[in-house]
Amino acid sequence: MALPPLLDRADISTRLKLIFPEGTPERDKCIRDAAAATVAAFLYIGAVEGADIWANPVHVVRMGDSRMLFAADDAARAAYAKAATAMGNRWYQDNSREQVRDEVIRQGLIPNGAIIERPGVPTTSSKPRYALAASFAALFAPALAGDALADAAAAWAQATLNAAARARINSLRVSTDHDGEEVLVRFPNRETRLLAPGPSSQIAKAVVEEFAPRFLADPVVLWLSESAAKVAARDEGWIKRLGLRITPDRTLPDLILLDRGRSADDLMLVFVEVVATDGPVTEQRALAFVEIAREGGFPPSQVACVTAFLDRSRPEVKKALPSLAWGGQVWFASEPERLMRLSPAPGRLQGFGTE
Repeated sequence: MALPPLLDRADISTRLKLIFPEGTPERDKCIRDAAAATVAAFLYIGAVEGADIWANPVHVVRMGDSRMLFAADDAARAAYAKAATAMGNRWYQDNSREQVRDEVIRQGLIPNGAIIERPGVPTTSSKPRYALAASFAALFAPALAGDALADAAAAWAQATLNAAARARINSLRVSTDHDGEEVLVRFPNRETRLLAPGPSSQIAKAVVEEFAPRFLADPVVLWLSESAAKVAARDEGWIKRLGLRITPDRTLPDLILLDRGRSADDLMLVFVEVVATDGPVTEQRALAFVEIAREGGFPPSQVACVTAFLDRSRPEVKKALPSLAWGGQVWFASEPERLMRLSPAPGRLQGFGTE
């Protein structure tokens, strides 16, 4: 079998970002520089499914631009596959092998179907054991470009990634595809509002249209604010009926929802902070929200505080995590059917998958 054509590591890096869009599980491990180096090294020696040529992390860390440029004939490539000797300025030192093996290959590319393992090789063996899946390797053909590349990448994802990953990717793609456009939000009572363009409005739309009908029995939007100075929606009738004091001088969230439940005793107030960059429900903010609810006669047991993000892979999630309030809940627009609770006293540990 002929060795595959080579592609520059920078071009491989660009393609990886297209092949693994936002929302892909462990995306960071699949698009980082070490992942591009891994694909480049595997292509160099021809470690592709069906060729019976296999690679190890040592082939990645001892590869370098000099070898790619000046020793890329078939004989040199075959020799490197058998004995990975460094030439010129190498990309990594040998102590980077664990990062390539454990993070890029085992946690990123194998679970996402991009790399296969050689069957029958014991885990303790030093024999080369990895190869690019044939369908994945085909995405790095130099002649593949433009719309044809985008279509091929989308087809590969459809055929390879699991349903949950595809749904998460599609949700994020819809959000980013409409950047720069006003955001139309349809309320539970079928009224609509136009919000300013931007990720915060996209998340707010998802809270109203996806979160509320999933997790509330009979939702009402009491308050929706686009920024500290602009109110997009305010239901005066319900606010007065509930005896709530919602004024600009108070600590207010981006959204306040009412769940009318199934009876007069089944009401719940839901305070939601939308986080596109910053501003989660902290302990201090949660206490302020509980106080607003208390004035309307709602005990803490009938109050919920939710921080809504676009996706759990986003940097703002990592930034917010240390300050999230215990007892609050976390929701991701890209995975609308899931809800994470920060339980302050969970009791006995539950098993995996337990409701």
